[in-house]
Amino acid sequence: MAKWQEPNQVVMTAARLQCQLRCRIIQSMPQNLYLGLMSGTSLDGIDAALVEFGNSDDGRPFTLRAALCHPLPPALHAELLALCVPGDNELNRLGRADRRLGHAFADATQAVLKEAGVTSTEVAAIGCHGQTVRHHPDGENGFSMQIGDPNTVAERCGIEVVGDFRRRDIAAGGQGAPLAPAFHAAAFAAPGETRLIVNIGGIANLSALCADGSLLGGDLGPGNLLMDYWCQRYQEQPFDRDGAWARGGKVEPWLLQRLLEYPFFQRPWPASTGREEFNPSWLRLGILRAAPNAEPQEVQATLCELTAASVARGVERVPQAAGAPIYLCGGGARNSYLVERIAAQAQGHPLHDTTALGHDPEWVEAVGFAWLARQALRGRAANAPAATGATGERVLGGRWGRTQ
Repeated sequence: MAKWQEPNQVVMTAARLQCQLRCRIIQSMPQNLYLGLMSGTSLDGIDAALVEFGNSDDGRPFTLRAALCHPLPPALHAELLALCVPGDNELNRLGRADRRLGHAFADATQAVLKEAGVTSTEVAAIGCHGQTVRHHPDGENGFSMQIGDPNTVAERCGIEVVGDFRRRDIAAGGQGAPLAPAFHAAAFAAPGETRLIVNIGGIANLSALCADGSLLGGDLGPGNLLMDYWCQRYQEQPFDRDGAWARGGKVEPWLLQRLLEYPFFQRPWPASTGREEFNPSWLRLGILRAAPNAEPQEVQATLCELTAASVARGVERVPQAAGAPIYLCGGGARNSYLVERIAAQAQGHPLHDTTALGHDPEWVEAVGFAWLARQALRGRAANAPAATGATGERVLGGRWGRTQ
């Protein structure tokens, strides 16, 4: 089993959206170090994870050397949100945001290296996912677009950058998402045992690591995305800590039924989604049609139940899932009320977070991008065709070399 060592230091900083700058440090000479960077659908900051991999083919054992959440400047955060929907003068705005986000990724890199006491020459590569601003993978000319200029990151940090992870899978007929299943298999699979790994970020996704060695998975629908938006609007808080506000509300059954009727929830795998489908406009329309007089707290409770129900429905799609344990990771794993509702919706499945497998749930996704960079440098496939629909395994990512 892959094991991440525990940290001996936590660094806190005040930032917009209460982004916690937490750094975990182990004193030893780093070997085979990679850094993973990501800004997810929730847009709550840049997660940066410095990882030492073992020499096995799958990278085990993994040691988390340092990890932090680096805040996004408020103006950049607002611009990234705006770019997720059509608007005026998009090309110029996107180009500028691409560079600004590249600088933010470089800042996050330098911060985690400083706290870890590691120099750029000791890091083999950075896996930088960027920020998705459009995801339309279906059709002959389907595409997915991420920004966060890797040239800027490579130039400022002097480390090779691997990015643009989705488009090769899309060119091979896939959705380009989710990217996590192949890494989940490398980190969590156990021979003869079925494990269900559920990542709850802005969007929730499932990786079913089956006892026979097969892998299934896909996006499930909104994770924290809509709950965060609703809490920001009505509670002026970045998120509903521990689900306390939702816990005090009552699920509105007509609204929940209406939201679950949305076609995505009936779409067969492979399937992926994002802010293009699940956004404030989608939510407001659903409320107006199903429960126009619902109280805000009732809506929050219903959105929490929506995420829990979509997780349970995803588990039901897996033929080998009967009685299999579910392991949660991502920010949603810290929402105690959401965890309770998943347990209620997915009865018969023991529920844990990935701590039970030796991996801090908060950093699993960022570590996954460090692993994707390692796969690229070794010329090894990193997609999961069973989850994305690609015609076969592919090496993912373009490479931007370190400064000479």
